[in-house]
Amino acid sequence: MRYLTGEEARIAEMCLRKAAEVALRATCLRSKCGAVIIKDDEILGKGFNSPPGNDEAQRRCHLSKDSHHKKVTDKTCCVHAEQRAVMDALDKHNSEKIKGSRLYFIRLDKEGKLTRAGKPYCTICSKSILDVGIEEFVLWHDEGIAVYKTDEYNNLSYMFKG
Repeated sequence: MRYLTGEEARIAEMCLRKAAEVALRATCLRSKCGAVIIKDDEILGKGFNSPPGNDEAQRRCHLSKDSHHKKVTDKTCCVHAEQRAVMDALDKHNSEKIKGSRLYFIRLDKEGKLTRAGKPYCTICSKSILDVGIEEFVLWHDEGIAVYKTDEYNNLSYMFKG
């Protein structure tokens, strides 16, 4: 992982703001997240979190995360923003372009402002982005905007103890 500086950090901040615009469409009751996949200044895919099919019948936000069996590793009811961005890119026939791209992820607070990210933790998303060939994953930490190689992000996700 490395922190971006100068022009690279400025461009990354613009990309994170694009992800924030996408996050405004999220219907999750717990958290509003957005992701964009970008390569060569082109947005290949966009995603936000919401229940599968945006179907209210699939919403489980009202349940305590402790109510799920311990084998349920993803305690949210939503399709993740990163998953949707990958599906969007693949649906637009960008499967060849997606290799070597960057995924930018952001979470919004209750007022719609960008929030800083914690450590990599989601193995569902890390495996998906690794599988399709996305090269880097970008998060905004308190220390700055960090870029992770996807295999590093995946490994750190498996080590997370939250």
